[in-house]
Amino acid sequence: MMKLTRRNLLQSTIVAGVAASSVSTATTVSAANDSNVQSLPEGAVILFQGDSITDARRDRKKQTANQSAGLGDGYPFLIAGGLLESHPAKRLQIHNRGISGNKVPDLAKRWQADCLDLKPNILSILVGVNDIWHKLNGRYDGSVAVYESGYRELIEGTLSALPDVRVVVCEPFVLRCGAVNDKWFPEFDQRREAALRVADSMSLTVVPFQQMFDKAIDEAPPAYWAADGVHPTLAGHTLMAKTWRETVGI
Repeated sequence: MMKLTRRNLLQSTIVAGVAASSVSTATTVSAANDSNVQSLPEGAVILFQGDSITDARRDRKKQTANQSAGLGDGYPFLIAGGLLESHPAKRLQIHNRGISGNKVPDLAKRWQADCLDLKPNILSILVGVNDIWHKLNGRYDGSVAVYESGYRELIEGTLSALPDVRVVVCEPFVLRCGAVNDKWFPEFDQRREAALRVADSMSLTVVPFQQMFDKAIDEAPPAYWAADGVHPTLAGHTLMAKTWRETVGI
């Protein structure tokens, strides 16, 4: 039996205090997140938009909300599962309309049917990597300015048509491995910064995916999170889902 001393008692008190503080913080965050979800109307629509990172091999024939196959196997699926399990009474309607290979102009062409007609309460957009990847492959010639102006017009039109929608801009990201080499820079960072400027100018929520992965590579190499530097692994998608929910607050 450990002898109870003043030092042991002090250490025990400190440990207990830290534990209590951690529980209190977690409870506060959980309560805030729950409050944010409860503020959504029953049957609220959450829509994920973007390219292959969002698409994540979804079955495009499965268009009904909350269908596992229709949500793919990436971060939208993981987020949807968590929200549906945590808030069954809200009857949330969660859709994934990401399409592999899409750039900003591709989103614009299908925006009416794949966004506006769904009338989302929360709209999450992740787009930008193909706008440079296809340019490097000689399949597209859009500049950074074209990306920024097109992205801005897309969101401004959305807010005009759906003034109550909450738009979430996901920071474009790459990891330096696989297909991503020095040729991607500095233009990729310029495009990433353009997306952030668009979001900042309209006071939109930004999910800091590049910052998240920059920190994550301190724990494991880039390929652990995205083997080709662009498409996340299971670990990468899970980290994205966690960060998305923490940032959006639901």
